[in-house]
Amino acid sequence: MTTQTPAEVVTFGETMAALRAHGALRLGGNLGLSVAGAESNVAIGLARLGHRVRWAGRVGADELGALVLRTLRAEGVDTDHAATDDTGRPTGLLLTEPRLGTLTRVSYYRTGSAGSAVSPADVLPALTPGTRVLHLTGITPALGASAAHAALAAATAARDAGITVCLDVNYRSRLWSTDAARTALRPLLLRTDLLIASEDELPLVLERPDADEPEAVKSILAAGVAEVVVKRGARGATTFTADGPTDRAARQVDAVDLVGAGDAFVAGYLSGVLDDADIPARLHRAVTTAAFAVASRGDWEGLPTRDELGLLDEPDGTTIR
Repeated sequence: MTTQTPAEVVTFGETMAALRAHGALRLGGNLGLSVAGAESNVAIGLARLGHRVRWAGRVGADELGALVLRTLRAEGVDTDHAATDDTGRPTGLLLTEPRLGTLTRVSYYRTGSAGSAVSPADVLPALTPGTRVLHLTGITPALGASAAHAALAAATAARDAGITVCLDVNYRSRLWSTDAARTALRPLLLRTDLLIASEDELPLVLERPDADEPEAVKSILAAGVAEVVVKRGARGATTFTADGPTDRAARQVDAVDLVGAGDAFVAGYLSGVLDDADIPARLHRAVTTAAFAVASRGDWEGLPTRDELGLLDEPDGTTIR
C-alpha cells in the first residue's frame, strides 16, 4: 500500500515492542516478542477486514522501531507517514504477564519514548483527501504535551475537513489521573462524531463525573456526538443515537486472553461504519471481532479476516477443508 491509494482510516499513537511472559515475570523464563498499541491494533484489525488504513506514529531509530514498522507493513497497514525519531528517543516497551485466569498485568516503559513525542507535524499530513475516519484514543494525550497537542490538532483538522472523528476513551490509570484525563478529553469530545467507551469511562468526558449512564449519554449527544457506543465486556454493547439505544449481546466463546478485545471491538465497529452498515450490523461485527480477540492470545494476532467472520457460526468441532 502506498500514499497513492487513499486511506479510508487514519490513526496514530504509540506502538511499542511487547514482551509477553508465560508466567510471573519475577520467576524468569521465556518471553515472546511482538508489538502492541491500541491504535495499531485497530489498524491491523481494519486491514485484515479489507480496509485501507494508515498509521502515523513515531518510533525510535532502533531495532524495536524497525520491528514495529515491519509488522504493520506486513499486515497491510500504510506506514508512509510514520516517523523515525532521530533524537535518541527509544521505541516504547511493554511487558505482559498472566496472573489469574484471564487477568493480565501490564507494565509500561514509555517515559521519554519516541511515541510520546509525536507531534502535529507528524500526523496532519496523513489526513489526505479520501480519508473517511480519524481514529483516536485517550491513550495518546496521556503520553505528554506534544502527543496531546497532536491529538487535538488532528481532531480539529479532521472535523474541519468533514472526516468522521472516532474517539475511544481507553483510559489507562498507569498513565494519568482521572482529573488529568477529563481535562484533556473534554476538548476532544467537542470534535468527536463517534465516541466509544466502557461503562466506567463515560464520566471521564463529562463536566459532572457523578452523572449516571442515561444522563451521561444525553449530555454527550447534546455536545454534538452522533453515536455513543458503550462497551459492556461479556454483556455485549449498546449504541446510543438521537433515535435511542440499540443493544447487542456478546458472542459466547471460551476466553483465553482479554487484552486487545476492546481494540478488536473498535475495528469491527468501524468496519461496519465504512461499509455503511446499520447500527445492529455494526454491533454484530464488533462483538464478533472482539470474540476472536478473547479466544486467542495476543493483542491482535487472532483478529479475523473478512472471510473468517462467519467462523463463530460454525458448530463446535468443525474442520474447514
